[in-house]
Amino acid sequence: MNKLLVPTKLRSGDEVVVIAGKDIGKKGTLRQILKTKNKGIVTGINIVKKHTKPNPEMGIAGGVVEQEAAIALSNLAIWNPKKKAGDKIKYSTDKDGKKIRLYKSDGAEIK
Repeated sequence: MNKLLVPTKLRSGDEVVVIAGKDIGKKGTLRQILKTKNKGIVTGINIVKKHTKPNPEMGIAGGVVEQEAAIALSNLAIWNPKKKAGDKIKYSTDKDGKKIRLYKSDGAEIK
């Protein structure tokens, strides 16, 4: 069964806030977007413990390692520093005709 790919307005490098799930209210930077799974990896969010086997050839000691797991993009919102809250994204064009992203609440451009 193939899941439907949902387009996202978020980009890698965006400052995001978690709006649902166990890490609700936490902020982080969106490192990677997994388009086929509609998920993203955010620094410091959704930390899970992974048990790794030692592999002397690759220099891996083994043991329990903490790492970031993917989180659904629907549970993330872009962080608006002026409002100090999560916000939605809208598109517009600037005077040169270039497409730009704006915060929906105050219309400021997303850098």
